[in-house]
Amino acid sequence: MVKPGKWLRRGLWVAGIVLALAVLVPWLAPLDRFIPEIERRASIRLGQPVKIASLRAHLFPTPHGTATGIVVGSGDALKIAAIVITPALTSLASETKVIRQIEVEGLEVTQAALEKLAAVTQVPDDAKPGTPAAPAAVRVERFVLDNATVRLEKGVLGPLDARLELTAAGGLESASLKLASGNLKATIVPQGKMFTVDVAAKNWQPPVGPAILFDVLTIKGTATTTTATFDDVQAKLYSGTVSGKLSGQWEKGLAVQGDLTVRGVELGRLLPVVAPNTKLSGALDAKPVFSAQADKPERLAQVLRLETPFDVRKGVLKGFDLVAAATSLVRKEHSGGETHFDKLTGRVNVERGAYRLSQLNITSGSLNATGNVNVAANRALSGRLDANVQVIGKSAITVPLNVAGTMDQPLLYPTAGALAGGAIGTAILGPGVGTTAGIKAGQAVESFTDRLFGRGERKK
Repeated sequence: MVKPGKWLRRGLWVAGIVLALAVLVPWLAPLDRFIPEIERRASIRLGQPVKIASLRAHLFPTPHGTATGIVVGSGDALKIAAIVITPALTSLASETKVIRQIEVEGLEVTQAALEKLAAVTQVPDDAKPGTPAAPAAVRVERFVLDNATVRLEKGVLGPLDARLELTAAGGLESASLKLASGNLKATIVPQGKMFTVDVAAKNWQPPVGPAILFDVLTIKGTATTTTATFDDVQAKLYSGTVSGKLSGQWEKGLAVQGDLTVRGVELGRLLPVVAPNTKLSGALDAKPVFSAQADKPERLAQVLRLETPFDVRKGVLKGFDLVAAATSLVRKEHSGGETHFDKLTGRVNVERGAYRLSQLNITSGSLNATGNVNVAANRALSGRLDANVQVIGKSAITVPLNVAGTMDQPLLYPTAGALAGGAIGTAILGPGVGTTAGIKAGQAVESFTDRLFGRGERKK
């Protein structure tokens, strides 16, 4: 005879099995019947069609739900391989439901789709001052992004992983981001109303803009939701270093500004990346101060304003030969060749794609040249260089040279006064002394007319 206690224990055991099955079945079975309603509500909220391939609940290793094959918008503007939501089961009976983690796997999104999504998910602040906020219906503790790729208008960001830890009030506690390659890592931590930002990169190229390769890059500073100030920027690249400060804001368009110190950067390696048709090598020292403001990031380079003194050591100017141009008084124009120099100094001003090179001084052995050169936005050249060279024997004279042509094909030729004076002097006194005296006389005439009429108001 079975004792009543055993019947009770068996009954409770059976009831437990039935209850467990009632709880487990929804977690073990597909939930595809809920997909149409979820798609409808999500489409209304986002203002874009939303499609979900499958929806399933799982018990192990911890209870969680998975949605796969999510597509937002038309085409492939935003795709997600899977979203995994892990709830806190103990909170299901509470007023605020707690989600321990939302994990987004395999996100692929275009820049345009991301901007559109950010706009439609803005939460308006309609609460009156002093009105207590209503308890949140859902609170998320952690947000995880794995293997995400953002297709920018001119480049690709990623694949990358991100982790966001959130506070009990729904604010950011900390955030970290890293490229899957490990070349770049960034952390963001709230500090009052600001966020501290720390970025570290090795052997990294920016996803947009010139493909500059940073051997090492560190950026430290603070940011808000609309501004950023980086007071500590350090970089090693192309055999040199860069340090300084940067700041920016993106509340109304995009604006950046900064001042840097550049030491020993090899232009022969950098310029082919940032300005492929600029034929200059040597070790650069500079202190650029710059600013730009535009409605779109890709327009910043077009409106850049920059000013800096510069010093280039042991380099080569390719595309023209200063000595040949100065000593060739027969040919009007001279192009091609190259000018080796020990030192090139001056100042450069950049504004809306145009360059003004002033206070130029080029020295190399028997050559010394000074002057000013302008580079128009269409790469056309204009200006004047006074080249002091050994012309005949040991005699040195200064030959004024016009600068013309383009960056791709620069032209140098003696000014009209130098040509005429040299020819007259040669005819009267013969080559050598006569040529030298004639050039000097031509320079004197040009100098007088320049002072009388103003340089640049007559064609040389």
